[in-house]
Amino acid sequence: MLFGSSGIRRRYNDDLLGLALQVGKAVGSKAGRVVIGRDTRTTGPLISAAFCAGVLATGGRILNGGIAPTPSIAYTCRNTDAACMITASHNPEPYNGLKLFNPDGSSFSSFQQKEIEETIADIPWGDWKNQGTITAAYPGELHSEAIAENIHIKEGLKVVIDCGNGAGSVVTPHLLSRMGAKTIAVNANVSGTFSRPSEPLPEHLPYIPSLIQKSGSACAIIHDGDADRMMAFDKNGKFIPGDTLLILFAKYLGAKQVVTTYDASMAIEEVAEVRRTPVGDAYVSEQLVRWGDFGGEPSGAWIFPQISKCPDGPYAAALFCEMAGEWDITSEIGSIPTYPILRTSIELEHAHDLLYALGAVNPTDGIRIEEEDGWCLIRASGTEPKIRFTAEGKSMDVAKELLRKGEEMVRIIRKEVKS
Repeated sequence: MLFGSSGIRRRYNDDLLGLALQVGKAVGSKAGRVVIGRDTRTTGPLISAAFCAGVLATGGRILNGGIAPTPSIAYTCRNTDAACMITASHNPEPYNGLKLFNPDGSSFSSFQQKEIEETIADIPWGDWKNQGTITAAYPGELHSEAIAENIHIKEGLKVVIDCGNGAGSVVTPHLLSRMGAKTIAVNANVSGTFSRPSEPLPEHLPYIPSLIQKSGSACAIIHDGDADRMMAFDKNGKFIPGDTLLILFAKYLGAKQVVTTYDASMAIEEVAEVRRTPVGDAYVSEQLVRWGDFGGEPSGAWIFPQISKCPDGPYAAALFCEMAGEWDITSEIGSIPTYPILRTSIELEHAHDLLYALGAVNPTDGIRIEEEDGWCLIRASGTEPKIRFTAEGKSMDVAKELLRKGEEMVRIIRKEVKS
C-alpha cells in the first residue's frame, strides 16, 4: 500500500525517488496541468524533480511553486487539474513524501489513491514529440491575497510566529505583517534542517511562553514543516490544546456542522453537530466535500471549506489573530467544557500487523473502545512505526482506566503473536 493517512510518506531512499517518478507519471496521465511545491527539506529538490519528470514524460504541464506551504499549493490547484506537495509534514528531516490534491483543495480520495496504486506500473512513457513543459508559479502570493480578503487583524496586534524552519517561513510572517500585525518571527529561515522537532507539541516549544511575556504579545502561532498545521498559545503563554482550538474556531465561525476525527474530544458535540472520520486530515477533507462547514483534528489541521478543502495553517494563523484582537481568548477557553484526555504511543516495527490481530479492518483507523463515560482509540500511525493510544473520560480516573485497558489489549496480543 503506497498511501497512508496523509499521502505517501517514508524515509528518503532510492525507492522513494523512483516512486516519485512513477507517481508523477500516473498523475500526469490524468491531469494536463499540475502545480507542485515542496517544504524546506534538503531532499525536496530531488524528489520534486523526479515527480516533475514523470508528469513531463506524459506530456503534462508543470507549474513549479518551489518552497511553499502545502495549503498554498492546494489553493493554487484551483487553476490547474491537480497538485502535488513534496513534504513529510511534521516528521523529522530524514523523511519525505508526496501529498496529492484536487482542484478544490481536497486530498486525493481513497478511490483516486487506489487507482494510482493499481495502474502505476502500466502507464507508458511519452515519445520525444509529446513531452510536457514547466513554468514558474507563485502560490504564496495567490493564497495570501485570498486570506487577506477574508480576515481582518487588529492593527498593531503583537504576535509571536514560530515556523519551525519550514515552508510557512515564506508566507505566514509576511502575511500577518501585511495584515497589520506586529510579528516576532522565530525559526523562520528555510535552512533545510529544523531548529526544533517539527511537530507543534508544547514539549517542543519551551521557549515560547517567555517570548510572549517579554514582547507583550497577544498570542503565539506555531507551524509544522509544511504549514498545514497550526497550533497556538494564549497571551499568558499557555499552550492551547488542539481539542480546545477546534471548539474555539467552531464557536467563532458559528459553525453548525463540524467534521472531526475519532480521537477528538466529545466536548465538540456540545457546540455543533458532528461527524467523525478516521484519524488523518485526508479523511476529514473527503467528508467535507459532502458535508460540513468546518473541520479539523486535534493535531492542528484546520480546514475552512470556504477557501479550500486542505488544512490551512496560514489561514488558521490569521483567523486566530483576528480572534485574539476581538476576544479575550483566555476567558473563552475558561467557558469551554473539557474532559480529561490522555495520549500516548509506543514504537513497534509491526504495528499494523498487531492492529490486524486485534481485529481492526484498517490499522490506521484502529479500534475504538466505547463506554458510557468515555472511550479509547487504539490505532497504528499512518506515518511512523508506532501504535497510538487516545483515551477520554468524564473524569481522570475513567480516562486512565480506559487507557490502561487499551494498553493491556496491545500487551496481550503482542504476547500471543510472539508465541
